[in-house]
Amino acid sequence: MHPTHPQQLGGAAAAAADVAAAGAGEGTRLDPWFGAYAQRAHGMRASEIRALFSVANRPEVVSLAGGMPFIQGLPLEVIGESMKRLIMTKGATALQYGSGQGDVELRERILEVCALEGITNAHPDDVVVTTGSQQALDLVTRIFVDPGDVVLAEAPSYVGALGVFRSYEAEVEHVPMDAHGLVPEALEAALVEARRAGKKVKFLYTIPNYHNPAGVTLTLERRHQVLEICQRFGVLIVEDNPYGLLGFDREPLPAMRAFDDEGVLYLGSFSKTFAPGYRVGWVIAPHAVREKLVLASESSILSPSNASQMAITTYLDTCDWKGQIKSYRELYRERRDATIGALAEYLPSATWNVPDGGFYVWVKLPEGLDSRSMLPRAVTERVAYVPGTAFFYDGQGADHMRLSFCYPTPERIREGVRRLANVVNAESELVQLFGTSAQLDDDPRDAEYPAPNLA
Repeated sequence: MHPTHPQQLGGAAAAAADVAAAGAGEGTRLDPWFGAYAQRAHGMRASEIRALFSVANRPEVVSLAGGMPFIQGLPLEVIGESMKRLIMTKGATALQYGSGQGDVELRERILEVCALEGITNAHPDDVVVTTGSQQALDLVTRIFVDPGDVVLAEAPSYVGALGVFRSYEAEVEHVPMDAHGLVPEALEAALVEARRAGKKVKFLYTIPNYHNPAGVTLTLERRHQVLEICQRFGVLIVEDNPYGLLGFDREPLPAMRAFDDEGVLYLGSFSKTFAPGYRVGWVIAPHAVREKLVLASESSILSPSNASQMAITTYLDTCDWKGQIKSYRELYRERRDATIGALAEYLPSATWNVPDGGFYVWVKLPEGLDSRSMLPRAVTERVAYVPGTAFFYDGQGADHMRLSFCYPTPERIREGVRRLANVVNAESELVQLFGTSAQLDDDPRDAEYPAPNLA
């Protein structure tokens, strides 16, 4: 039986009829199934920001928005030949269903990668292969978070993580950062306040290396402090580390999982260091948590793709993947330098960090500017960025924007920043003329469900 439709009415009467029908479990004129959705689905709304990025993907637009790796930097011909051999020799296995936990051979290779960041105390049985680290985030949240539970996350935080937390009806509380990463004293204060208020804090979500979007790295001293605080309060740490091997000037710092194999869930991915199209990530977890993760994954996808897993294993076995990461580090350093140089030349009225790795520069706009309201004008001028509000659960961030330097060439970056500076300078003149200023975003839906190319 199909849901009933409200009668055709005009103006406010039609809107009122839609609301009443939805409240009665019926449909609306635009969506006949509106009243049938689960309550949690009513928060799944795309913002106008998401719609803008469909325009921003046009070739004439310089996109400083997306966190896409520069795939053209890979030895595509060599990889193509190895993938052909894989299908010719092992195609019957690659194209079949696989294990819910993931292929054991790949899990062994994953630990070889993790050893570069000090994780030498893990076993292949501790690894769960996922469809990208985004699925890992979803699984972790699914098995730990009930509606109303608290997740602590850095301020700002990864937009894709905020979308997952919101979909499971978590309450996200932001913990301040500075140039050295998450502030331990602020973390302890947040935990004390949550305990005083009787709230359940299920875990701390953190990106310790070359943070998305802030670009900063948690110092070694602070890693130990954060571990000690979370151990004392009995709070799990979810360590998300897609960028750890992409430092420009030094070797990776040890992962927090290297110091604690019971209190840290470690999330990793091949999306930033190899190819996001294969959608392969992982979680390293204690035995009991691992079992829950496998069961949760099997209930949603049965098993991760055998073809993707075997392709990654083949790449790691046959290609100089460490040399490729070194090449990427040099390429992204050059693009970071182009971004910083262009900002200094064209937009000296703004301030920004200088990341020593990763993909992102976090820019603070001149006084009074609102990055979200400014975006349509930027896209009109053929340049795109991600507004700072996307990285906060509570509407903060209007005075910031994230610029990604990973994909455009240095020449395109300079041109994009030049266009952006024209927009910012024009907006600044309007602010000076009319005295407007950035406000808290009271509808921060752009933080909920980002398009894949914004990760």
